[in-house]
Amino acid sequence: MGKLSGLKVVDLSQFLPGPMLSVMMADQGAEVVKVEPLSGEPSREQAPFEAGQSIWFRNLNRGKKSVALDLKSDAGRDALWALIDEADVFIEGFRPGVVARLGFGYDAVSSRNPRIVYCSISAFGQAGALAHHPAHDMAVQAMAGFLSVNDGPDGMPVVPGAPSADMAAGLTGLSAVLMALIGREKSGRGDYVDVAMFDSMLPWCAHIAGAAIAGGEPPRSASQRSLGGAAFYNVYATADGKHVVLGGRELKFVANLLNALDRPDLIALGAAAPGEEQALLVGFLREIFRTRTRDEWVAWFADKDVAFSPVLDFQEAFSEPHIAERGLIVEADGAHHIAPPIRFAGENPWVPTSAPELGADG
Repeated sequence: MGKLSGLKVVDLSQFLPGPMLSVMMADQGAEVVKVEPLSGEPSREQAPFEAGQSIWFRNLNRGKKSVALDLKSDAGRDALWALIDEADVFIEGFRPGVVARLGFGYDAVSSRNPRIVYCSISAFGQAGALAHHPAHDMAVQAMAGFLSVNDGPDGMPVVPGAPSADMAAGLTGLSAVLMALIGREKSGRGDYVDVAMFDSMLPWCAHIAGAAIAGGEPPRSASQRSLGGAAFYNVYATADGKHVVLGGRELKFVANLLNALDRPDLIALGAAAPGEEQALLVGFLREIFRTRTRDEWVAWFADKDVAFSPVLDFQEAFSEPHIAERGLIVEADGAHHIAPPIRFAGENPWVPTSAPELGADG
């Protein structure tokens, strides 16, 4: 029995934000009905595949039921209403206005089921100048300022490695839905949640964009302490063309490393302003890290109290003993799952459930 056992969720969303929200609920015992078009959720067809299903699809849709409906038909709409009548949560990820035109906007749904918590997830929200602007993750990151600091030494922004706007919206949506469910216990009524990928990203810049938040200058990576301007929060190439990072700027780490490298004269630079004032220290570290391979540095740092990490690819990362020790990748029925990051004391080891075949439940 999970923490959310007994809750019923109807999820019309696709791709990342909504399915991530609802799979975290399913992992905790909620009954999630995934309502798909007759052609199926597009991520079902996204390679690579394992044990007959897309790895992407399985990891975001395990433990759910699947109902395939044509919401432009009377039969499809009637079937969705039947699900809504029994639901605690309704999730949709259409562009603003689409679900209302289908007859399932919040007003219509809440008038029929006043206790429902209704969550809309979109790129820029249900209202505002950008509400109807089409966008996936990278375009949202670009509009929110984040892509400007996802740049290399030449200042050229690069495609981000993580779909941060998608995932921020999923996490924000989950938090909001759970808050609304707690609120329902007091009021007896559900609520409406307007989750925007754009809105969900903005709080993530408070530590880097303070001046811009206050109306001043934007951060520039080369001179910002968390974006590449600080020697001890930076990426360094090694002798074998791989990379390592220093990931902690505390002076104790600066002293520990520079003393071990017989350069105590450079310790004071670790407290200098990021950018040009740390250029000498950055240059020294670039030179020194090129003298050994990545794995040689891993061995060298083993007995040093320094915030250091090798840059691993995903295959290397998933092979780390830490993954096995914490049970973060679980294999079942020939399929690999990323285990839920939310855990509770006293729980049994997590066992993945299967992802539904299209229309398996109606």
